[in-house]
Amino acid sequence: MTTQITLEIAAGSLASAQAAQEGGADRVELCGSLGEGGITPSYGVIATTRDHVRLPIYVLIRPRAGDFLYGDAEFDAMQRDIEACARLGCDGVVVGALTAEGVIDPRCHGLVAAAGKLGVTFHRAFDASADLQRSLEDVVALGCERILTSGGRANALQGADVIAGLVRHAAGRIAIMAGAGIRSGNVADIARRTGAHEFHGSARGVHPSQMRYRNPALQDLSPHTDQTNADEVRAMKKQLLALR
Repeated sequence: MTTQITLEIAAGSLASAQAAQEGGADRVELCGSLGEGGITPSYGVIATTRDHVRLPIYVLIRPRAGDFLYGDAEFDAMQRDIEACARLGCDGVVVGALTAEGVIDPRCHGLVAAAGKLGVTFHRAFDASADLQRSLEDVVALGCERILTSGGRANALQGADVIAGLVRHAAGRIAIMAGAGIRSGNVADIARRTGAHEFHGSARGVHPSQMRYRNPALQDLSPHTDQTNADEVRAMKKQLLALR
């Protein structure tokens, strides 16, 4: 591979974004509630991450977990979040929405317009659409930079052949970023099989709580958190650099 390879890390906190930077990631997708597939992080998290992280930061714009079928009020909320990201100096946003029939929602044009000069990634709502090739054309028409996809499968390794087909179909008109289930142990294989040049993973591991006191009655409230591991990011980047 001679084209520049990009590693984006989905970071669910400032600490995770800093670990992504330490490990050599190229870009951060800043999210909240990664365990639910990600939602828009708080204004404070976005602002403090922008203040402390030098990497390009793309913010996930997703008002809730669940499906990607949104009402007018939810679209209004997404547009306002995009405008806040622009004011805070973020580099881009990550958006997506579908109609009830599994087609890219035309109202996404409004989200892209709200982004203005910010970069725009279309997220894995794409994978939930009814026809990936048609959806690719619709996202190209929106003016997005890239599509994050697992090829419509549970993870990018299972969807590698489909992703390869999307890369060919895109023909350079839009970047296809492979994501979901990517780790240092499989990223090189996924890169070879898909022909993609952008890769997305969280590189998460369990970060033990530093609390010395724990209430033993709260068994349903884990004190531990999932956090990006800088060593795993470093290992992923090393595997990708070896492909050049």
